[in-house]
Amino acid sequence: MFTGIIDAVGAVGAVDREPGRCRVSIATPYADLDLGESVSINGVCLTVVARDAIGGADFFVSAETLARSNLGHLDVRHQVNLERAVSLSTRLSGHMVQGHVDGVGRLAGVVASDGAWLLSVSLPETLYGYCVEKGSIALNGISLTLNRVGRPDETGAFDVGLTIIPHTWDHTNLNALSVGDDLNVEVDVIAKYVERLCQPYLSR
Repeated sequence: MFTGIIDAVGAVGAVDREPGRCRVSIATPYADLDLGESVSINGVCLTVVARDAIGGADFFVSAETLARSNLGHLDVRHQVNLERAVSLSTRLSGHMVQGHVDGVGRLAGVVASDGAWLLSVSLPETLYGYCVEKGSIALNGISLTLNRVGRPDETGAFDVGLTIIPHTWDHTNLNALSVGDDLNVEVDVIAKYVERLCQPYLSR
């Protein structure tokens, strides 16, 4: 479990690709990682499968993760958002983030405004019901608040608007993205549980 408050940005050192899977080496600031520990990489919960004493770590990426996230596009020197799993004493400054990506969105626009950045992100229609104005969403593992939720267009995609404050812009990989780049998306898990609990009543 994570909170969507990014600890650091790490650099990809190597990507070893095989059919249906890959192994990614990342330079992290965590010198005390344990084998088997969970770390959020761009919002994806991955397991440490090797590590050294200075924070270098290897992560296995399965076929399911490659299909549901943007990790398949990672290359050497790419910047990734990092967050270690929460402890019982951690402040929940963001929201409950599982690291289980629901889909991939596309950065549609970035506008600087009054010292902040206004992002427009295009999301697949399958996620529309879980997005509400002033609700929470995780993009590349970052806990963010939705300012605007548009209606799906003729293609089924819809746009959401978000305001990125300077601290988030400076301390995540959002500042390295270009319009058209993919973003990992995790919607609020509470909304998914509510939907599932309501389904028997809605079908009557």
